[in-house]
Amino acid sequence: MGVITSILKDELPGVFVHSVQLGSSVGADRTAGFFGNINSQIDTVCESLSAIEELNDGVNLMGFSQGGLFLRALVQRCPAIRAKVLVTFGSPHGGVARIPECTGSADTLCQWMRQLASRGVYSWYIRDHVIQAQYFKDPERIDQYLQYNIFLPDVNNELEDRSDVYRERILALDKMVLYKFSEDKMIYPDMSPWFGFVDTDGNDIPVQNSTMYQEDWLGLRGLEESGKLSMLSLDGPHMHIGEDVLRNIVAEHFGASEKVMPFYVQD
Repeated sequence: MGVITSILKDELPGVFVHSVQLGSSVGADRTAGFFGNINSQIDTVCESLSAIEELNDGVNLMGFSQGGLFLRALVQRCPAIRAKVLVTFGSPHGGVARIPECTGSADTLCQWMRQLASRGVYSWYIRDHVIQAQYFKDPERIDQYLQYNIFLPDVNNELEDRSDVYRERILALDKMVLYKFSEDKMIYPDMSPWFGFVDTDGNDIPVQNSTMYQEDWLGLRGLEESGKLSMLSLDGPHMHIGEDVLRNIVAEHFGASEKVMPFYVQD
């Protein structure tokens, strides 16, 4: 994240950058990416951001991997955030049909998370305490997902009691840019960063074919029809972003609004 902060400051001279941190240390912050309650974390971040004066006039937002999903939920739920541009990279907006893979066997936190999740993502303890279970969506058990998942059905406005506020806040964005990775093996399905998913046979369902889009539960169709939604692809595996590529992205999507203070979340 330090490298990304430097790139933002290089490309947008004088810009204010805030990196969202949940734990009191680097280790605690990483643990919070695997274990905790997303809803409580979003409430905590919303409260902390509301006290930062530099963010009062509007913010640009960058989110990486699951951090982009949480950042989008923050836009919908946090009144203190006046979001202008939201850019996410490899973020599971549509949910995951498999618990994300670990980067290696030495990643003990991730391995522990996967072991717990394998015992049942909709059990009361796992669904409240394992982060990745809170955006898990089994295409063969959609009814259970809607009933027991404590996070994603709400922020995707999939429940019967839909929020007009969520839709209004998404539509209020000047721009939403969703990047997916062409060789993503961590997020399944790989259409999820574009709000897509799969059916019970594993066939891709583009977001445009979903009821959520067609009835515009979340404002995505309205954004796309107004030219404010971009779905783009980056070559390579999950979260492999070259520095030159990132610099070009920052210049393209934030360069025209450098007086607006961006902040970003870590993955």
